[in-house]
Amino acid sequence: MIMLKVGLTGGIGSGKSIVGKIFSILGVPVYQADIAAKNLYDADDELRNGLISLFGEHLYASGTLDRRKLAKIIFSDSESMKKVNELVHPAVKRDFLEYVSLLPESTPYVIHEAAIIFEAKIENMFDVIINVYAPENLRIERILARENTTVEAVKQRIAAQWNDKQKVELADYNIINDDKTPILPQILRIHNEFII
Repeated sequence: MIMLKVGLTGGIGSGKSIVGKIFSILGVPVYQADIAAKNLYDADDELRNGLISLFGEHLYASGTLDRRKLAKIIFSDSESMKKVNELVHPAVKRDFLEYVSLLPESTPYVIHEAAIIFEAKIENMFDVIINVYAPENLRIERILARENTTVEAVKQRIAAQWNDKQKVELADYNIINDDKTPILPQILRIHNEFII
């Protein structure tokens, strides 16, 4: 049996992480790229050295990455953001492939959960892509409920990602998470296809 590599994506506030948790409860290994990336800033030497050569030693003055300094740099300069992404994505890919190599060979499929699979142009890493989507007003509501932020700030973050229409068309499977359509049957339908 060949282990399927499944990309799980969705815009901010779509409920992608909840869908990932449900797959995890079903016993599916779920690699959370966004969490892994945070650790890799300190743990991956190639990434660390790349950031130091781009922006200087001061980023790691305390021994670990000063996230505030980096955020200040990349959010004020799209070119810097692009350069950081060019370092982060290969580091995450290396880490994911190592994660996969440690799984039992009998594992039918593994999920790589990441917000920006299409934006980062890493869709070719996967055999199948699942996209989670929800109406924008609901996504804004969810983000405002969990974060101390403004509607404008949330809309900016949403605008920085691809829109749902683009993701829906490119994904192999789409899960609707609109608080009306039950998500469990949608997940189970996909899960049962993958374990056959």
